[in-house]
Amino acid sequence: MAVLVCWLLVVFDGYDLIVYGTVQSSLINDAGWGLSKATAGTVGSLAFAGMMIGAVFAGRMADSWGRRRTILGCAIVFSVFTVLCAFSPNAAIFGILRLLAGIGLGGLVPSANALAAELVPERWRSTVATLMMSGVPLGGTIAALVGIPMIPAFGWQAMFLVAIIALIVVVPLGLKFLPETKAAAKAGERPGFGSLLRAPYLGASILFALATLATLFAWYGLGTWLPNLMQLAGYNLGSALTFAVALNLGAIAGSIITAWAGDRFGAIRTGTAAAAVAAVALAVIISGPPVGVVYAMLVLAGVGTHGTQCLIIAAVASHYPGHLRGTALGWALGVGRIGAVIAPQVGGLLLAVGLGVGSNFLAFAGAAAVAAILLALVASRYQRGQLARQESSTTINTIGN
Repeated sequence: MAVLVCWLLVVFDGYDLIVYGTVQSSLINDAGWGLSKATAGTVGSLAFAGMMIGAVFAGRMADSWGRRRTILGCAIVFSVFTVLCAFSPNAAIFGILRLLAGIGLGGLVPSANALAAELVPERWRSTVATLMMSGVPLGGTIAALVGIPMIPAFGWQAMFLVAIIALIVVVPLGLKFLPETKAAAKAGERPGFGSLLRAPYLGASILFALATLATLFAWYGLGTWLPNLMQLAGYNLGSALTFAVALNLGAIAGSIITAWAGDRFGAIRTGTAAAAVAAVALAVIISGPPVGVVYAMLVLAGVGTHGTQCLIIAAVASHYPGHLRGTALGWALGVGRIGAVIAPQVGGLLLAVGLGVGSNFLAFAGAAAVAAILLALVASRYQRGQLARQESSTTINTIGN
């Protein structure tokens, strides 16, 4: 039940992340706030900036203060400020509220994954991490599907009121079922970035963080801009949102496929392949294929981008000891949010300077290719067995000293 509650909160996390992409066109055209494509990209980035803050500090707090308090606190924060977005009088207030909601959104995922990793046997951690992260694209799919009838009927504001369900239903479930856990540190080690960013963890920590940055640049860039890009390509709002559904359905399928493949072939090697698949799929879209092929490539892009991120989370959860797990997840996701922060801005700027829809897909394809290269480096230098031997050697030396 605790893992299920964490997954439900991740679903709402995913909804609140993707909901901006579903209302972006309405905010530009109907809200009367004078938003341009570039400023809309900036507003979209604010939630991701908040997520960067939340991911870094919540992971650290989860290791020090306990998972339960951190998870519930983050859920309350992102739900309250998402609901308040519906009542924003202007773009500035809306952006501030998205920033504050982002702090809760960013803090939830590393904390929830750290708790889930402690509640299941080690051999199931990869599967549980990837399946639980299916909640993010599922929430995004719900946002796109709900938006098709709701935005024309009730306006963009209604999309943000959905977050109240998390407050009145899922948070009380968390109060009942989430246990409090805190992993014990080894002698000579304490939770924190000081332990994380030195031998034997430094090299892997940097590569994991950079791979996450590249992956999240591709995933959240697509999540923020895809409906608008497809409208610019000539599709109406309803059709444009179905492309977002295809992307998110691919991401859900990717969570399942990569859970199986990660257990069989290893999380890092599977993540390398998944990122390469996403890069190729997005490159195909640039060529302007028939609409059926576009749908298929977006499904593959969802499989590859989100699947890669799930596998990175699974790999981090397995690579680090329990007392550093939340900190390590927060570090990777926190640095990774830099990619999520700049992706909406880059997408808007590319359009603003007249480079067209294809430039966005090229940027996101390039980011996925970079993620594949970085994970290949992790696979060659920091496989779990090697890191485990380094940990063992460090522990023996500490005892000896």
